[in-house]
Amino acid sequence: MRFVEMKSAEQQAILCQHRAREMMVGQRTQLSNTIRGLIGEFGITIRKGLESIRNFAQSIKDDNGYDLPDVALSVITSLCQQLLFLHARILRLDKAITTTAKMDHRIKLLQTIPGIGPVNASAIVATVGSAHQFKSGRDFAAWIGLTPLNKSSGGKERLGKISRMGDQYLRKLLVLGMTARVRAAGTRPERVDPWTAAILERKPVRVATVAMANKTARIIWAVLTRNEPYAPRVAI
Repeated sequence: MRFVEMKSAEQQAILCQHRAREMMVGQRTQLSNTIRGLIGEFGITIRKGLESIRNFAQSIKDDNGYDLPDVALSVITSLCQQLLFLHARILRLDKAITTTAKMDHRIKLLQTIPGIGPVNASAIVATVGSAHQFKSGRDFAAWIGLTPLNKSSGGKERLGKISRMGDQYLRKLLVLGMTARVRAAGTRPERVDPWTAAILERKPVRVATVAMANKTARIIWAVLTRNEPYAPRVAI
């Protein structure tokens, strides 16, 4: 079993921001799905993505002429107003987290790692502190639940799926960060490092994303324990 060091009051305060944000994001997703389902019954489809559902909600709020029965329009308008309110609260929390992140040297260091922004970085520091309680980067990745299960037997080494036995919130943030990197790789392939390009070529996107998150977790451990920014290796 792996334990993290006792959290300070400041760390707990930052985690309060993250727990509230996670709850609100979940509620926003539920509202989005409900609105899509209800409006779909009237033959109106909304494109995938947060921006599309937010634009639709704003158009409903502004009364931009959807031909719906009054009862349905009243319900959908109420849900759209709630979604817009939640979205605004999430943006305010993101801004507050970013402001807090500027005050911590360790959070700034983590943001030098590709795919790690202020939200990911502050959540990591608030949860594990200096990360010195982990002996290696692999231990840290295992604690998050990003290392594959070992199913070796009879002298044959076989690795299964990731354990998912660690911190679910950090694991989700890291995977989302790497998902953003994969999307960026599709639009700007010239900026992709050789290791990432190779694994995206060999593996399915989902598998590659988790592998990138695993590697990033090890880099995070190195940055925190050495107290220095990330410096990518350059081939000579």
